[in-house]
Amino acid sequence: MLPIKSSDVDILEAGHGPLVVLVHSSVSGARQWRKLIELLARSHHVKAVNLFGYGRTPSWAAARSQTLADQAALIEAVVPEHATDVGLVGHSFGASVAMRAAAHLGSRVSRLVLLEPNPFYLLRDTGRTEAFGEAARLRDIVKTHGARGEWTIAAEEFADYWGGSGTWKATTPDRRATFIEALKPNFHEWDAVMNETTPLTVWGAQLPAKTLIVYDTNTVRPIREIVELMRDATTWLTTTIPRGGHMAPLSHPNLVNPIVATFLQD
Repeated sequence: MLPIKSSDVDILEAGHGPLVVLVHSSVSGARQWRKLIELLARSHHVKAVNLFGYGRTPSWAAARSQTLADQAALIEAVVPEHATDVGLVGHSFGASVAMRAAAHLGSRVSRLVLLEPNPFYLLRDTGRTEAFGEAARLRDIVKTHGARGEWTIAAEEFADYWGGSGTWKATTPDRRATFIEALKPNFHEWDAVMNETTPLTVWGAQLPAKTLIVYDTNTVRPIREIVELMRDATTWLTTTIPRGGHMAPLSHPNLVNPIVATFLQD
């Protein structure tokens, strides 16, 4: 794990009260949480973290493969040593990072919210080969074309997979350029989420009893099957939203944010 100082981590911060740390998805950034920050800051001290390569947080520069523990170190760095009753909220890749951070922080984390979590390696380790293969195909596209500098090809595949067919064609040129730049950290994030080895039973023992999974029942197959595994192996709560797919925390915050706020304030 790389040594991380709080000054290394770019964050958005607002409010007073119990600490809540928000962890964004791939190809996004802390700004994805603007509306949730506004809602939670009425009762919480909110820190939205930018992961490696987003905002002013440095890009991943180590020669070795990135791990979830490396990303989790960013979250741990912004949690003061005296802080207890901490809430963590993560979306997609950010949910996997939040899981690792919660395991490291232990009893200091009282509530954990996983929005469409993506620890894809669990599919491989439990024999769900078709769902794992679907995720691995997208990884291979990002890795292969990213290594060649063909980021436009990778970006179109990535956008259409998570946002639905035609998403890239409907994206304006300016937004395409921004998306391509934001996709580049994802090259390393696949290593972190695919090379993890922690069994789900260990997660169930290490993470807070008050853990909530939020997902759209019509989301992509790998996420649906990950949620099934988590629901069967743990006592965590699950709740669904009626639409929005994997990107609902960004596209339908009106559906997701009240669920998160209610759970954290319960």
